[in-house]
Amino acid sequence: MSKLTLSMIVKNESHRYLRTALIKHRDWIDEAVIIDDGSTDDTVEICKELLSGIPLQLIQNAESRFSNEVILRKQQWEATIRTNPEWILNLDADEIMEDRFANQVADLLSQCEQDVVYFRLYDMWNETSYREDAYWSAHHTYRPFLLRYKPNFPYLWKETAQHCGRFPATINQFSYVCHPARVKHFGWANAEDRKEKYERYMRLDPNAQFGWKEQYESILDDQPHLIKWEE
Repeated sequence: MSKLTLSMIVKNESHRYLRTALIKHRDWIDEAVIIDDGSTDDTVEICKELLSGIPLQLIQNAESRFSNEVILRKQQWEATIRTNPEWILNLDADEIMEDRFANQVADLLSQCEQDVVYFRLYDMWNETSYREDAYWSAHHTYRPFLLRYKPNFPYLWKETAQHCGRFPATINQFSYVCHPARVKHFGWANAEDRKEKYERYMRLDPNAQFGWKEQYESILDDQPHLIKWEE
């Protein structure tokens, strides 16, 4: 039986989606590695409570490192590989695999001949609908979330302060498969979060050096095109 390690970065998730994510995922993971990036609420206690009975490596940063994301992602990666993982599922605290994946994951890990599994991520704009338009079409592209760890491979990162990727850039050399299960991303699912993220991008990347200026500006659209999520 292949070991599956959930790797995650969290910060002040108490009233967001962390509880749902951990409850949804805990039944089919074998281990968890979590970096708490300077939370000031009870995020750490939630992780300990909901992952009770599962081996958990929990690292707490006294101060947030997110302003230079690649430093934080490297910390997450190093902490994860120190556990000698077999498969690494890298999810953020507001990303939730759709329900049907729970019945697919065991066969996927036991039968997969490739080294990376790609999924589609859907940007939920509320609890029941995702956004789709010229600026929000991430779900048309498969991206890596699940990786078979190779200890002796030279892992190198995209050295950018924002949008560096959740895995080292050199995993693009690995064989991969695209899986039909979908990832629901709730990071944009309420107006308060959208406003906070917009302000953060304006603060950390005002010239859109690492992102897409028009997409940043579209975050606050008051009539986006939404499609109802269906399982």
